Amino acid sequence: MRLDARNAVPLRKPGRWIGAFVVLVLLAMLVHMLVTNPNLQWPVIRTYIGSGIILSGLLRTLELTAMAMVLGLAMGILIALMRLSANPVLNWVSWGYIWFFRGVPPIVQLLFWYNLASLVETLTLGVPFLHVSFLSVSTNSAITPYTAAVLGLALTESAYAAEMIRAGIQAVSKGQLEAASSLGMRRGQAMRRIVLPQALRIVIPPIFNDSISMLKFTSLVSVLALPDLLYSAEEVYSRTYQTIPLLVVATIWYLILSTILTVIEHKVEARLRRGRAATGTKPGRAAMPGFRSRWRVWGGSPDETMPVGLS
Repeated sequence: MRLDARNAVPLRKPGRWIGAFVVLVLLAMLVHMLVTNPNLQWPVIRTYIGSGIILSGLLRTLELTAMAMVLGLAMGILIALMRLSANPVLNWVSWGYIWFFRGVPPIVQLLFWYNLASLVETLTLGVPFLHVSFLSVSTNSAITPYTAAVLGLALTESAYAAEMIRAGIQAVSKGQLEAASSLGMRRGQAMRRIVLPQALRIVIPPIFNDSISMLKFTSLVSVLALPDLLYSAEEVYSRTYQTIPLLVVATIWYLILSTILTVIEHKVEARLRRGRAATGTKPGRAAMPGFRSRWRVWGGSPDETMPVGLS
């Protein structure tokens, strides 16, 4: 008997349709509850979602996120380079740094930095072990709630960023460093001009994902009475006793900001994919900037295949 694909009967999957129906019913129940429940007080939500105190807290949340990410990435690059160093002291110190700051919860760090004056009364800049001081300042005046928040968030981010950047650097072909060395570049120059730019392109997507996580981590600074988005909402409902509506206001703004960052992340990823497709390079195997022109100087033809390990 000859089989004809046109007579084939699709396999019935009733479980899939039953599952979809159940999910839609639950979703409809949730939407109905959100719309009809009088305890949500939608008029109150509309009143406060654009109020000055909430927008001020929103700006503080964005500021803390940006500060923590910039400082965390800067420190993360340094820690990642130390982690890859052949010097055992730098290697083990960086490993201990990552182990510690990834292991301690951010809220514990925030509270520790805020109460640092209980451990160290003054912060001194001078010559170690000789009691020679150039600058001394009270810890209480130096470590404000804002400083403690930035320190706690940035140090946490730096530990995670260091591991991402280390993985990105290791994903770049070792032939890139060999090519740079053959062109007379020192290792530091090659790392700064060739390897790090390629590694950062590789880790951009996880860095954006970390930014979304950091945006949510900033809500922890409310324990320091720092007026971020969540603390501003708490400040309002502590006076009006409208707890749920103000928490909904904070939730809506967190969702809006997370959505914006997610859209930016997807656009950056799509642009990177198009760039790789246009140049014919794979992640971790990007062509060394300026190599083709230098290869021509060394006598190679522009159409000549580049040596193995340099593409």
